[in-house]
Amino acid sequence: MFAAALRTKVVSRAFTSRAVDGFTGAVGNTPLIHLKKWSEKTGCNIVGKAEFQNPGGSVKDRAALGVVRDAEERGLLRPGGTVVEGTAGNTGIGLAHVCRAKGYRCVIFMPNTQSQEKIDLLRMLGAEVFPVPAVAYENPANYNHQARDFATKLPNAVWTDQFDNTANAKAHYLSTGPEIWEQTNGELDAFICATGTGGTLAGTGKYLKEKSKGKTQVWLADPPGSVLHSYIESGGKLKDRSGGSITEGIGQGRITNNLGTFVKELDGSLTIPDEKSVAMVYDLLDTEGIYIGASSALNVVAAVELAKLLGPGKTIATILCDGAYRYQSRLFSKAWLKAKGLEDAIPEHLKKYAVLN
Repeated sequence: MFAAALRTKVVSRAFTSRAVDGFTGAVGNTPLIHLKKWSEKTGCNIVGKAEFQNPGGSVKDRAALGVVRDAEERGLLRPGGTVVEGTAGNTGIGLAHVCRAKGYRCVIFMPNTQSQEKIDLLRMLGAEVFPVPAVAYENPANYNHQARDFATKLPNAVWTDQFDNTANAKAHYLSTGPEIWEQTNGELDAFICATGTGGTLAGTGKYLKEKSKGKTQVWLADPPGSVLHSYIESGGKLKDRSGGSITEGIGQGRITNNLGTFVKELDGSLTIPDEKSVAMVYDLLDTEGIYIGASSALNVVAAVELAKLLGPGKTIATILCDGAYRYQSRLFSKAWLKAKGLEDAIPEHLKKYAVLN
């Protein structure tokens, strides 16, 4: 009896010693997934960082934790404080989780064009949500500016400013970059991903460039409607933003402070049409069993295109930003796909997955 109790005690201690420190301790250290089909087709080793396995479900958990920690370290945020952000997507979800774990009030401003599901999810996570009219960034009533102004009126509050607060990129420099380098045993020829705030691309890219002494190429992938591809291709000329994409959270009309820390070190860029991104969503589900969103699929398409440019034998990494669960009512809806003119982008044998009307 005593021996059995002792064994139970030892097992319990061993388990506890391996446990991470709550939600924040679970952020990062995500797997790197070998994408078999497209690796075989290109003769390269194409791998995706499974950021959908972060505890909040996306790569934005890293940025959320990074900007909050930075505010704490600089004495801008103290116990019982308030975290404010303007966001229409995963950063808000990450911040809501981090704030609950750390005991902060979380306030989110977002365009009122966003789905009720997003608003409901944020509120279920304990955030206070203020949907405001969707206006251009230059307009003082833009949701980002309203978030900033709200924070300045409160004691012990911070506006985390995900686009221009370079603590975002720093979080990826300290975590995502080192993880990918270690997981590829330092044998990485290229890294490519799309960007919204610029944090993931800049922080990860900067680390990989430094660690490889410049041998690892870093490329940007861009959706329709973004100006970043043309900016890089033209050598730094910004044009007016036009058009749009069905992808969310990526693409940009300006060079953010985060992207600005690295944009001159980029080796190139690719633009990826929505048709290819949507087709890849279905392809990866069918061939790899991976259920990812359109921005993640765009990253995989870009990695495949880059593999073709660089030639066989290369190892190319990208980011699988989040799962398709937050977008399934559209991406797997026959009516939505038809309305967007994307019904024919999906190969006939994969249309069986479009099960929603």
